[in-house]
Amino acid sequence: METACLAAMRHLEDIEGWSARAETEMTPLSGRTPPALRTVLTEWPLVSVPMAETMTGTSRAAVQRNLTWMETRGLVRELTGQGRYRMWRATN
Repeated sequence: METACLAAMRHLEDIEGWSARAETEMTPLSGRTPPALRTVLTEWPLVSVPMAETMTGTSRAAVQRNLTWMETRGLVRELTGQGRYRMWRATN
C-alpha cells in the first residue's frame, strides 16, 4: 500500500509540473479552449476528442486544433495510433 501511495503522489507531482509547463507554453493561445482543455487533461488520465468537447463546452474542431498544437509541442501524446477513436494523454 505504501508503494501505491508513493506512486500516486509521484503521478500527482508529474501532473502538477505538466500543468505549469502547459500553462507557460500555451500563453500565446487565445480563447477559452486552451485553458479548459488543459484542465481536462490534468483531471483525466486519457481523453478522447468527444469527451474533451463535452467537458470543455467547445467545438470538436477547436479541441482537435488545440490537441494538434499541443502534440507538436510535446505536451500531449496520442496513444491509440488509430485514425478514429483516438485517446490523448499529457506527457511528462
